[in-house]
Amino acid sequence: MENESTERKTGYFGICLAVFTSLEKRGLLCVDISEEDGGTGLDYLAYAIAMEEISRGCASTGCIMSVNNSLYLGPIKMYATPAQKETFMKPFLHGEKVGCFALSEPGNGSDAGAASTTARLEGDEWVLNGTKAWITNGYESEATVVFATTDKSKKHKGISAFLVPKPTEGLSLGQKEDKLGIRATSTCNLIFDECRIPKENLLGEPGLGFKIAMQTLDAGRIGIAAQGLGIAQAALECAIDYAQKRMAFNEPISKTQMIQDKLANMEVQIESARLLTWKAAMLKDAGKPYTKDAAMAKLAASEAATFCAHQAIQTLGGMGFVTSMPAERLYRDARITEIYEGTSEIQRLVIAGQLLKQYAAH
Repeated sequence: MENESTERKTGYFGICLAVFTSLEKRGLLCVDISEEDGGTGLDYLAYAIAMEEISRGCASTGCIMSVNNSLYLGPIKMYATPAQKETFMKPFLHGEKVGCFALSEPGNGSDAGAASTTARLEGDEWVLNGTKAWITNGYESEATVVFATTDKSKKHKGISAFLVPKPTEGLSLGQKEDKLGIRATSTCNLIFDECRIPKENLLGEPGLGFKIAMQTLDAGRIGIAAQGLGIAQAALECAIDYAQKRMAFNEPISKTQMIQDKLANMEVQIESARLLTWKAAMLKDAGKPYTKDAAMAKLAASEAATFCAHQAIQTLGGMGFVTSMPAERLYRDARITEIYEGTSEIQRLVIAGQLLKQYAAH
C-alpha cells in the first residue's frame, strides 16, 4: 500500500512528489476547512491569496489545489453528515487523497440544469447512469461529488448530489484529454454504467443538487479568479524582466513608450481584478451575498490573465514563442481560466441577472 501511495503521488498530474508534499505540509489542500474538522482553519481571503501565489509559479498546481479546496471539499463542508465527513472529508484534507467534482456533461457544459446523468433508488442503493465530462483530477482522485437527475419532472429541482468513492464497480474513466494548457493536470470523462452506491451517500436532501452545485461554483470562481491573477502576475514579471534586459537601439526596450504602455495596461488590469477577487472573498467570509462579486472577479481576472499573457509574448517578441521562456506556457494556461467554472459569457449573464434583480428590488 505504501508503494502504491508513493507511485500515485509521484505520478500526480506530472508534479514531483516534493511539490505535492509541500502543499500537504502547508495545509494548502484544505485552507478554509475548520481546525475542528481537521483543516487549516483560515478564511477565503487567505485561500485566494495562497491560490494566486501557487498559480504564479504553476497554474496546474493551482488547479489541483482549487479543485480539492473549492469543488470537492466545499460542498462536503456545507452539506455532509458527520459520518460522510469521516469518510469523504478527513482523508482528503492533507494529501492522503484528493477529490474531484462531476457536474459538466458532453452535451450540457454551460447548462448545468440539464443533467442527463440519472440516479434511481433501488432498495438501499442509488444506481447511477451517464457520463460526466471535463473532470479535473479525474484519474488521480479517490472520490467525487456527482450531480444526477433523480426526478426528471422537476427539471433542475430534480437534481441531487452524491458522494461516490473511486474506484467503484460501474464507474470507468475515459481517456486523458491532451490539452492546450494546465497540462500537468489530468482531465477525463467519468462514465457511470449501473454504478451502485449506498443510499447514505446522498449529499444533502433529494432535489438539492442544483443549489449545491451553484453555491459550489460561486465559491470556486473566487479560486479561479485567484488562479488567473497568478498567471497574469507571472506574465507581467516575465515581461518586465525581459524588457529591462533586452537592448534595442542602444537602450533597454523598457525605456520605449510602447513597452511602457503595455506594462501599465497589464498592471491596471491585474490590480483591478485583484481588488474584485479580494472583495468577493471578504464578502463570503462575512457571510454576505457574493454571487455577483465572484462572477465579476472571475471574469476580470481570467480576462486579465489572457490579456497579460498575450502582452508578455508581444513584449518578448520571438522569445515569447519558444518553450525556453515561460511566456508561451502562461499564454496556454491562461486560456482555460475563461472557460472552466463558467465561461466569460456565463459570468456576464450571472452579473447582469444579479444586477437586474438588485435594481428590481428598489
